[in-house]
Amino acid sequence: MSRPDGRKNNEMREIKLNPGVQKDPAGSVQVHFGSTIVLCAATVAEEVPRWLAAEKEGRGWITGEYAMLPGSTPGRVPRKKRGRATEIERLIGRALRAGVDLDLLGPRTITVDCDLLQADGGTRTAAITGGHVAVELAIRSLMSRKKITRSPLERKICAVSCAMVNGEVVLDPD
Repeated sequence: MSRPDGRKNNEMREIKLNPGVQKDPAGSVQVHFGSTIVLCAATVAEEVPRWLAAEKEGRGWITGEYAMLPGSTPGRVPRKKRGRATEIERLIGRALRAGVDLDLLGPRTITVDCDLLQADGGTRTAAITGGHVAVELAIRSLMSRKKITRSPLERKICAVSCAMVNGEVVLDPD
């Protein structure tokens, strides 16, 4: 199989991370997976969802938000939430929580907003990878402000997609 950009089936697109693109969030990064561009911003709230506070006192939470901006694809994508976005938000949140000790995070919530500026395949994997960088920057900010004394990061999180095309495995489809 030949791909439009000439990559072999086991080749990834170029990945670029541009951290600190926004001044106000505790962590932000613009991530490029080839032509896919995602802006990830991590904000910190000194509270947790009510259900979590009742379930496990002192534990933190990480959640994701995902939106395709109107000009991110050919034609206009409407701003309203669709079922697919909710599914992707849940995936992003689960993936990001897998790398963090939520007890060490303490009773706060990190929300990672993933806004698709340009979609060309691999949007959810770019959002997870960029989301982790934004979370790591937010945790560094918490530590520098002495809100936490020890990093709750347990592992790095990144993601890549693959597909079966005409019976062949294709890494990082665009």
